[in-house]
Amino acid sequence: QLELITPFQLYFNPELIFRRFQIWRLITNFLFFGPLGFSFFFNMIFLYRYCRMLEEGSFRGRTADFVFMFLFGGFLMTLFGLFASLFFLGQAFTIMLVYVWSRRNPYIRMNFFGLLNFQAPFLPWVLMGFSLLLGNSIIIDLLGIAVGHIYYFLEDVFPNQPGGKKLLLTPGFLKMVFDTPEEDPNYNPLPEDRPEHQPRGWDQNEQQHPQ
Repeated sequence: QLELITPFQLYFNPELIFRRFQIWRLITNFLFFGPLGFSFFFNMIFLYRYCRMLEEGSFRGRTADFVFMFLFGGFLMTLFGLFASLFFLGQAFTIMLVYVWSRRNPYIRMNFFGLLNFQAPFLPWVLMGFSLLLGNSIIIDLLGIAVGHIYYFLEDVFPNQPGGKKLLLTPGFLKMVFDTPEEDPNYNPLPEDRPEHQPRGWDQNEQQHPQ
């Protein structure tokens, strides 16, 4: 909005990325949601709302897994972007988050602007229809839905099938960076660190310094 940079410096362009090494475009194309307007605020609200509900819900205490979902989704969208000539993928990323949340909360009733009542799994499709009414291309929405479904299937469906197994394994370095280490149940603290050897503070001071 301040015109310090332009969208031409941010958009996804494989030739500029791989031939001119403008690597930042792999990230910045997810960060641009168009000029200030209804579509921009619409995307911001949904991104904040469903990202937060996922983090506080099914990913609670699993920050590394949450970050890995970001990386996995971003990687797949980038691959699709190579073949579909897409310039900005931020909206697809938002739809991916909405899709994963909706499939993990299938019984929640939704209300869309007071006009439609439906179950949560239909939310991504309602958003796609709304985007179509605004005159936007639905390819971005379909990409977000497709990537969200791939993640949901590999993470939640396939491991629970007969003969299935968990294919999406969060790398150890992400767990080391983002997750708090678990306490060793066999850890034996030093005597001075044990609760029974801690000074009782207020009571002890009261005995030493009576009023």
